[in-house]
Amino acid sequence: MTRRTLLALGGGAAAGSLAAPTTAWAEPETGSPMSSASTPESKAEPNVEVAKTWWSPQRQVWTPVGWKGHVFRFDVFYNGATICQPAIALPPSSAPTLKPYLTPYKGKDFQVTPVMPDGGGFPNLPEDNIYLYKTDYGVGIQSWQADVDTPVLRTDWRRQEGLVLRQSQFAHIKGGQAVDTALEPIYNWTRYEIAHVDELKAPANFEFVLRLSGLYYQHFVGPPQQQEAFLTIQLTPSAAPLANPLVMDRVWNPEGKPLTVKIRDENDDVRLIVGTPAKGTISMRPADGYENVFDLHLSLPVTVGNHIDVLLPMLPQPAAEAEREWAQGREGALAECQTFWRPPQAAKISTPEDHVNEYFRRSVQLAEVIAEKSPDSGKYTFLTGSFGYDLLWSTPTSMVSHMFLDLLGQHEIVARHLDLYRDVQGKRQPPGKAYAQLSKDGFFATPLSLQSFDWLGDHGAILEAVARHALLSRDQAFIDLWLELIIKACDFIKRVCEYTDHTGVKGLMPAAASNDTGVEQQSVWIQVWNYKGLASSVELLKRLNHPRAAEFATLANGFKATYAKALRDAAATAPKWTAPDGSRHPVLPSKFEGPESPWPFLEAFDSGALSTVWSGLMDASDPLMRSFVDFFRVGPNTKLFDPNHHTALDRVVLDHEQSSGEPCYSWNLFHTWQLKDRHRFLEGMYGLMIGACSPDTYIASEHRNAMYGSLFVQPLVTWAARHAVIDDAITPGELHLLRLCPLAWISATEETSFERMPTQFGPMSLRFKLQADGRELAVTFSQTWKQKPARIVLHCPPIPGLLFVIVNGRRRKAADTIVL
Repeated sequence: MTRRTLLALGGGAAAGSLAAPTTAWAEPETGSPMSSASTPESKAEPNVEVAKTWWSPQRQVWTPVGWKGHVFRFDVFYNGATICQPAIALPPSSAPTLKPYLTPYKGKDFQVTPVMPDGGGFPNLPEDNIYLYKTDYGVGIQSWQADVDTPVLRTDWRRQEGLVLRQSQFAHIKGGQAVDTALEPIYNWTRYEIAHVDELKAPANFEFVLRLSGLYYQHFVGPPQQQEAFLTIQLTPSAAPLANPLVMDRVWNPEGKPLTVKIRDENDDVRLIVGTPAKGTISMRPADGYENVFDLHLSLPVTVGNHIDVLLPMLPQPAAEAEREWAQGREGALAECQTFWRPPQAAKISTPEDHVNEYFRRSVQLAEVIAEKSPDSGKYTFLTGSFGYDLLWSTPTSMVSHMFLDLLGQHEIVARHLDLYRDVQGKRQPPGKAYAQLSKDGFFATPLSLQSFDWLGDHGAILEAVARHALLSRDQAFIDLWLELIIKACDFIKRVCEYTDHTGVKGLMPAAASNDTGVEQQSVWIQVWNYKGLASSVELLKRLNHPRAAEFATLANGFKATYAKALRDAAATAPKWTAPDGSRHPVLPSKFEGPESPWPFLEAFDSGALSTVWSGLMDASDPLMRSFVDFFRVGPNTKLFDPNHHTALDRVVLDHEQSSGEPCYSWNLFHTWQLKDRHRFLEGMYGLMIGACSPDTYIASEHRNAMYGSLFVQPLVTWAARHAVIDDAITPGELHLLRLCPLAWISATEETSFERMPTQFGPMSLRFKLQADGRELAVTFSQTWKQKPARIVLHCPPIPGLLFVIVNGRRRKAADTIVL
């Protein structure tokens, strides 16, 4: 069963907005043939707080807590439940996807679930399978501890008894060092602390339970239910019992002294260590009606700061090893983590919106947590997700490199996580019958031990990540190491495009598997990724004055012309839709040749023709592109849009400029950027940041309300934020500043800074702040040019009453654009 088939059966679709999708806004500069209304002046420009009003809270979020490059991660749910699943695979009905080196850990799952008192007792496990959200609405209160560099995840329980109990947890390995084997013992330090006590009425003591069990939070697999199928996590009580009982140290503490108590498994290894405070209590008993599910009852006096510490190893540890970690203490472990997680001197974004600043800060950390140093190869790799997609879909995951981390100057991380592809080039057979006749030399693919599904687009995605990294980092050692491989990858595309013994469009990549269904199509998705990788390689080769640059440029130009003609030919016979003004427009296909896909609605948007503009194959101003993006704004799908939609089954629309299918493929963002459609562009950027990521922990989802534990969306958000302020792509050879900068980032009280930002021309820093009277904007920038831009253009933001701009000390009269 494929991933998407699983979703179609009800395991992974998304909940949508509670409001209808937004109407189309007229492009301020270019206008839309179908959208005549201008943006109402009363419509607030998008920002974080505005975007938070667009959707109801997302349900069933989980966020990984871990260590850079470690194979294991603790997945923490919105309700504080902590999952230890060392051998993670896709849900059980999917294709075999367990990484070979995880086989020894299969079945060693463990779950710690906080249970709060209810009606004088503690709720038991449900008698039957039930969606998780039905037990608590699926929404919690979480945050990252702001005053430490270490990612410390907090979960709060606001108890009506009169207190707030806060769970704070972080991961640690011995010595606080980088991983060696990546299988070292890894621990979760968790503190349960009284964070607030009500001044009017509060209890003297508070008791709660930690339920200790096997993993019973499971990805739901079953028949589709239109209004519930997007809720992927199911409580499966039959999976809760552990294989063997747990035993707690005997406790006799009449004096009420602080205690250290171990809980052991059948091998006498330590499963948990608990430290109680003075006057605290601890006891363990079987959960009602369940053998080998244990309720650990804990109580503590209700005073602010009073706490219980819990040490949770991913795997049971020998007593000596667990005691060594416990003896270091939580503060000692956190001190080592602070050194380990100290941010490097890379790019930094600081704006008046704290949410934005923390979003980028924590997302960079999560990128190395949702990654591993694979024990079989010793190479680092990003992963597509945690607790669900702990494998490698190279195409979407490549975006973490070239649209996210590289733009934030994290070049060392990117280079380290790309290196594994060098070992695979030319070793794997491309996934298409037509390619059996062609040499696989130069073909990039995913290492087999990490592969989920084989996509031909992976070749172009990997090539794009490598070429874009070389362009932005200008790392000569990296270029020397990869240049021959880049040439081979371009030669593969050339060889394929010259092959004509197939029934598709000649001059493009022939049909192959391009998604998880394995259906072989000459899809748009294959073309855009391979062209993008080729075009970026040409850009690099031209910079290097490589003798083959002109040859591959000719190939890219021919590819582009062939693609455009093929799409126009397909549009001529495509089904038509009726726009609000009565005009008729084609629904662009997602393929040029091949059988139909099981996901026609999703592919029409997420991996269809809208990606054409991002790839550079066509411009956003092209009538085909303009009408097709409006199809998702005001077309017939909007009449059928259901806020409780099923991502895999329902037709896709733009919901606040965010794809209602898979938000990470909201390619319309590049249309609004290119057209300088300010309102829609910012609506898309903020919509993705808030609506497709958890506003609490910033972790991304594949679909709203489903399949978290990923960074699917961070690439588009980062690309948008950087290009809104520092744009080296809108006009070749030019640098544009503040072109689409949000007004929320222009303040008279706080300076906004984009420091050490990599660009095509070299790194630069940009700072700006509104003067107190609101009439002058002070802008300063500094740079280390490796290649001087032909022009630097400053775009004055639409600040009411702005009269002057002071650029590096020089006062200029405000205008739409100022050439510096």
